[in-house]
Amino acid sequence: MKKIKGPGIFLAQFVGDDHPFNSLENISKWASELGYKGVQIPTWDARLIDLKKASESKSYCEDLMGILNKYNMELAELSTHLQGQLIAVHPAYDKLFDGFAAEEVRGKPTARQEWAVQQLLYAAKASKNFGLNAHATFSGALAWPYIYPWPQTPDGLIEDAFDELAKRWLPILNSFDDVGVDLCYEIHPGEDLHDGITFEMFLEKLNNHKRCNILYDPSHFVMQHLKYLDFIDLYHERIRMFHVKDSELNSSGKQGVYSGYQPWLSRAGRFRSPGDGQVDFKSIFAKLTGYDFDGWAVLEWECCIKSPEQGAREGSHFIKNLIIETTDKAFDDFASAGTDKEANKKILGI
Repeated sequence: MKKIKGPGIFLAQFVGDDHPFNSLENISKWASELGYKGVQIPTWDARLIDLKKASESKSYCEDLMGILNKYNMELAELSTHLQGQLIAVHPAYDKLFDGFAAEEVRGKPTARQEWAVQQLLYAAKASKNFGLNAHATFSGALAWPYIYPWPQTPDGLIEDAFDELAKRWLPILNSFDDVGVDLCYEIHPGEDLHDGITFEMFLEKLNNHKRCNILYDPSHFVMQHLKYLDFIDLYHERIRMFHVKDSELNSSGKQGVYSGYQPWLSRAGRFRSPGDGQVDFKSIFAKLTGYDFDGWAVLEWECCIKSPEQGAREGSHFIKNLIIETTDKAFDDFASAGTDKEANKKILGI
């Protein structure tokens, strides 16, 4: 069996203008002092990385790796969650998602999509230059406004949406294949890929493209009341990345999965710091280890109660204590009879 790497930390929720979160150098030192071994970098934040430059210059990538290595850190993965969202945007969300794009393409849906595609192509080359084998993103969504079947959706509407989604992503996936990097979609509400069925629908449209894979984040499954351990059994061959994020679903007589438009603190389903919610991480780490997952266990901190600083401090130790030191020995080896094939035949009477 292989060993999960970690602990890693996704920097998106921490990067900011204040020290020590204002540069890759400072935030790497901070994360290292907390016990993290790797970082997942959000490529949309220029304080951490110039994605275009990383796609063009191996020496630039080596410089960034030098910063990480200075603090005994590794680059776990790159992320294009925000850019991936813009590959497919339903018109109802145009204004809401416009802020994810460069200023010059805001308010221009076609130009914005083209910009997003280019960002993903940069990410493929940058991942190769860094020597990575997996990349994190979102799928975007065309069908999400129709998640609940009322009003009735016209025949073929969802089929057409997934046809178009696959059409947009296929050339991007091919570009990732060209550089030997898996593209891992975070299965997430708000995306057309939000559960196992929708991932299968997408994968079928792509003729089971080998680079179409999964970023597994159990927090989103708890809030859908989806069996997240069974999900690993079903899709472990496609799981290439892992976010350690906790959540809880506390339904009541007043609200359930949809949570009544309430703010995060008042929702039935809400994110928590790892260990504070309902996710059975011990079983998750055991299952992933049993299936030879050897990617990174990356903290993604999102909590409506606890501060990010406390979440990061606790998260490092939480993950470290869950990583299993794998064994190549069986617990009952001491009782081995040491028989051979001929002895086995005698035992069986054959």
